[in-house]
Amino acid sequence: MKSPQIFKIIIIALVFALVGYFAAGLFNANAVHVSLSLFIGALIAPLLSTTSSASETSTELGEVKTLYVGNLPYRANEAAVRHLFSEHGTVHSVRLMKDKHTGKRRGFGFVEMAAADSDKAIDALNDQEFQQRTLKVREAKERPERSDDNQS
Repeated sequence: MKSPQIFKIIIIALVFALVGYFAAGLFNANAVHVSLSLFIGALIAPLLSTTSSASETSTELGEVKTLYVGNLPYRANEAAVRHLFSEHGTVHSVRLMKDKHTGKRRGFGFVEMAAADSDKAIDALNDQEFQQRTLKVREAKERPERSDDNQS
């Protein structure tokens, strides 16, 4: 879990503790014990729920492969590409790349699909026409790590 998420969890837990402290004081309960219980509960609950949901998600979704999709029409959007690929299997995400400076699409993107469906999608869509362009679909290669020495 990333540290900004932990920071948010701690802030939420403190808010719960303060609310519990003041609420317990209004009802003549032991405010310190109530606020401490709420603080610990609010601190632990998100940690427990994220671990269980992450394991459930990985077993539900199974393996995921990323496909490179090249020669995309510049007018194509994520919804159109998702629809095209969903005809051949389960699509998890679609990312169409844009130029940093202009914000215009660059004509390629990536589709994350269930690994069981990826080969079928590649076979069906590679060298096929989509919005008057011939698509190039293949399994994406891992991007090598960039070191600080290579950056200008």
